[in-house]
Amino acid sequence: MLQTATITFLEKLAKNNNKPWFDTHRDDYAAATEDFESLVTEILNGLAGTEPVFKEQKAKDCIFRIFRDVRFSKDKTPYKSHFGAFFSKGGRKFPGAGYYLHIEPGGKSFAGGGLWIPEAQLLKAVRQEIDYNFSEFKTIVEDKKFKKLFGAINGEQLKKLPHGYWEDNPAIEYLKLKSFTVGHNLEDKDVTGKGFIKKTAEVFTTMRPFIDFLNRAM
Repeated sequence: MLQTATITFLEKLAKNNNKPWFDTHRDDYAAATEDFESLVTEILNGLAGTEPVFKEQKAKDCIFRIFRDVRFSKDKTPYKSHFGAFFSKGGRKFPGAGYYLHIEPGGKSFAGGGLWIPEAQLLKAVRQEIDYNFSEFKTIVEDKKFKKLFGAINGEQLKKLPHGYWEDNPAIEYLKLKSFTVGHNLEDKDVTGKGFIKKTAEVFTTMRPFIDFLNRAM
């Protein structure tokens, strides 16, 4: 579980998202970062039990920087007001599907994952995989536990049909997607509770067939 102080730091950062405040609270940032890194390490150890690819990874391979790139953004706030980590066979820079943990106060945290805005060639390959093996894909995303934890797949849809596919394709609503992600919302009390690691493990385990299917397209 995370320490309450880590949630408090992120709450304060959201209200004081500027360099002068951040500079005077670097000790708090360091403590919060260390706390999050410990959590990510625990999650990696749990994943390694069933997926050996995670055995060699470190927390730093998965965690995103809190510093924002504001060069091309209208929002010039310098820091993210959340912590995020991506667990995949290639760490946070892996272009394929993986598991994602998002920690943000105010009930905005979630555990989830999938494939977010993939490159055109990979997106084409995923669509083909779904088209060729739709019965398998449908079984995964319509599993009772999967639907209970995640509901429907998230992702912006094309307004027109994707090239090479027709409206009568039984998988067309999935083939229109430009991202394939799911998430399970978490309250602050969940994130700081003793059962948090167990809950995250349940979410990621339920998601694994979905992640494996998407990565098969690579």
